[in-house]
Amino acid sequence: MKSFGVHLFFLLFLAAIASVTVQAFTGTYGINYGRIANNILSPDDVVTLLRAAKIKNVRIYDFDQSVLKAFSGTGLELVVGLPNENLRDVSANADHAMNWVKDNVLAYLPDTHIRGIAIGNEVLGSSDEFSGFLLGAVKNVYNALDKLKLSHLVQITTAHSQAVFADSFPPSSCVFKDNVVQYMKPLLEFFSQIGSPFCLNAYPFLAYMSNKDQIDINYALFLPTKGADDPKTKLHYDNLLDAQIDAAYAALEDAGYGKMEVIVTETGWASHGDENEAAATTNNARTYNYNLRKRLAKMKGTPLRPKSVLKVYVFAIFNENLKPGPTSERNFGLFKPDGSISYDIGFHGFKSSSADSSLLSLKVQGFLPPLTYILTFCRSVSSILRQNKAYL
Repeated sequence: MKSFGVHLFFLLFLAAIASVTVQAFTGTYGINYGRIANNILSPDDVVTLLRAAKIKNVRIYDFDQSVLKAFSGTGLELVVGLPNENLRDVSANADHAMNWVKDNVLAYLPDTHIRGIAIGNEVLGSSDEFSGFLLGAVKNVYNALDKLKLSHLVQITTAHSQAVFADSFPPSSCVFKDNVVQYMKPLLEFFSQIGSPFCLNAYPFLAYMSNKDQIDINYALFLPTKGADDPKTKLHYDNLLDAQIDAAYAALEDAGYGKMEVIVTETGWASHGDENEAAATTNNARTYNYNLRKRLAKMKGTPLRPKSVLKVYVFAIFNENLKPGPTSERNFGLFKPDGSISYDIGFHGFKSSSADSSLLSLKVQGFLPPLTYILTFCRSVSSILRQNKAYL
């Protein structure tokens, strides 16, 4: 009788889970773990760094086994990526999609908390090299998850750049580009059926760099400014990120999917750049990311969707020394390659001091001898008081 009761409870529990729309992002603040570098911390050390920073939601751009193993048993929630170059194969063959899901998702569950799969990144809006394969890959991966009884645990998404929009200012005027609509509409239709959000990579830094004469940098950095008004909606915007997000909502509404949630899968500010990237400074990067944290802590939405609490993945954990392009591309990290902070927005670096490093290591292991604890604690407090740079 007892075993029957336990079995019945388990079935009811599964039914309750299945009735709830899966959410890959359960907090408001996440981070992107880019690894185009040859000098960054090991995945195990990255886990230590993230747990100390209390960042739970993490997004990677591939399905690296060393990362998936390092995240096992940590409680951190991970979105893995199916890279653009894999879309053709997975789109063309449902068996390939099934094998990919088995090898890179099912094999690591439940110990590694894989909560989402990002199918490609910024596929639409630039070249059409992979555009025709995106929807097929999305459907095949979802169907594989569904057959494996995982579709209630793992959410399917894809992230878009602002290149998918024809015009984003004022926000209410935003629509999808004509050459994007043919791919975007069926994708949105499928996402609306399975409850997936619209994922946007939104960079006020890039918008400012392209429109310095028209955009006040304070508006881009969440600093006091006169802001901007939308003449159609009569809504006022005091920062550029909110305006970019509401532009996405306007495009979705124009396409017939106004109820779809928008999640920011990338945003950040470069701390160093080339001569023509004068806005890429440590001070601006610190200001943007510190003010972004404050804005997210308020647990509020945008002017157009005030009740939809904003969720953001910051770009990125590290500066990535092997990324191509301008210098700014290699300097978006909140942390330097050794885990020390790039600038202070309230996180403690992995190697900010010997005392902090020792304390961090022992805290993660869950053990700290009493005398060591007292000495380390005193040194840490003394160091903090001397620095007097607390941002939290």
